[in-house]
Amino acid sequence: MEFPKAEVEKLWAPWRIDYFEREPRNSNFLSEAAQASDDAAHLVITRRKNAFLMMNRYPYAVGHLMAVPYRKTADASSLGENEVVELWNLVTHGQALLRATMQAQGFNVGLNLGESAGAGVVDHLHLHIVPRWNGDTNFMPILTGTRVISEGLRSLYDKLIDAQTKIDIEKRERHG
Repeated sequence: MEFPKAEVEKLWAPWRIDYFEREPRNSNFLSEAAQASDDAAHLVITRRKNAFLMMNRYPYAVGHLMAVPYRKTADASSLGENEVVELWNLVTHGQALLRATMQAQGFNVGLNLGESAGAGVVDHLHLHIVPRWNGDTNFMPILTGTRVISEGLRSLYDKLIDAQTKIDIEKRERHG
């Protein structure tokens, strides 16, 4: 039996047209999300004093989150201690949310600092939290460079908010 090459050369993903045609590139979307009052419209999950957690609108994998300082900076060394601590706490909070909603088994967590390092937003650093599962690599990225995102942003956003509410309730019950 031959490999069905013709069948995997085309992947229909009509929702991606928003990325290419309808939504102009907005390099200021992190600052806009930082200042927004409508968290759902900007996919913001959690807000803290110095940083916030949001979903990536164009994820590498389903559940891809970002921890972002409110203060716009490209230089990690310019972050204050409170910002660093809060960003890291948001990374661990994001992991808890992804374990609760998607049963994530592992994570890739990291920064892309500078254009040469692959930063999509060069002037506003952010930490990526990408959930992973045993055996989650499949033929799509290997053969075609295509990633399959298995859940829509809005439905996952709602699940993450529900999980966050449950985590907050459990914390309050434990700490009286």
